[in-house]
Amino acid sequence: MAVSGRSRGAASDSDRAPSLAETGRIRLLTFNIQVGIATGAYHHYFTRSWQHLLPHSRRRDNLDRIAELLCDYDVIALQECDGGSLRSGFVNQVQYLACQGGFAYWRQQLNRNLGRIAQHSNGILSRYQPLRVEEHRLPALIPGRGAMMAFYGNPDDPLVLVLMHLSLSKGAQNRQLDYIRALIAPYRHVVLMGDMNAHAEQLLTHSPLRSAELIPLPGSAMSFPSWRPEKALDHILVSPSLDVHDTQVVDYPVSDHLPISMEIEIPGGPEASIREG
Repeated sequence: MAVSGRSRGAASDSDRAPSLAETGRIRLLTFNIQVGIATGAYHHYFTRSWQHLLPHSRRRDNLDRIAELLCDYDVIALQECDGGSLRSGFVNQVQYLACQGGFAYWRQQLNRNLGRIAQHSNGILSRYQPLRVEEHRLPALIPGRGAMMAFYGNPDDPLVLVLMHLSLSKGAQNRQLDYIRALIAPYRHVVLMGDMNAHAEQLLTHSPLRSAELIPLPGSAMSFPSWRPEKALDHILVSPSLDVHDTQVVDYPVSDHLPISMEIEIPGGPEASIREG
């Protein structure tokens, strides 16, 4: 059964991040970082599989390369992070990327806790202080999938970002998306971000999201595998109420997935006010 509650991971303890209220646009990014493992060919899944269990001397260098990319964005959805176990050299990767990228707000969602062996996590990095962030454990036969909801802007009509990493099977995905569909139902301005392990057509026409009227990325937005993209598994889906100014698959192969970016206009922000005036 899916539940929500207090964080099982970690979070920044600072309120230094500014409010989103005076911002016109924000740049979003979703990225499955594969716990900092650089993968550039299918055979690496075999030859580098040990890195999912043990530390590697170059993992920190790869995280630094990821942090260089993240510096160009305002809110980041991270999947397949480690929260600080043996394989990551006991480094909380969400916190590390926040520090390296200069993000004032960060939060790690611990979804599958294997103690010192692995800390399977999602993460959010933000240059702006959310109104609040909720954590949700998604339904699955094998526990360990989660979603985060970050609320920004006007408390009465917020921008709601939902960050997720879905299961592989269609049955589990549909249960998880049914749960997410209920979460977003009360809100007008919604963005779904993450590794959804399915193509947009499956998500928007053959899943519980079909009634949500979300707008997908172009059909050509292939993100997996990073060295020869032929599957669109990573998505940013938006409500029709949001003005989108730019979307792209970012050619930055430091994981087995490529990141996806989007720039959106903040509902009720300065640009919207000028246009309405």
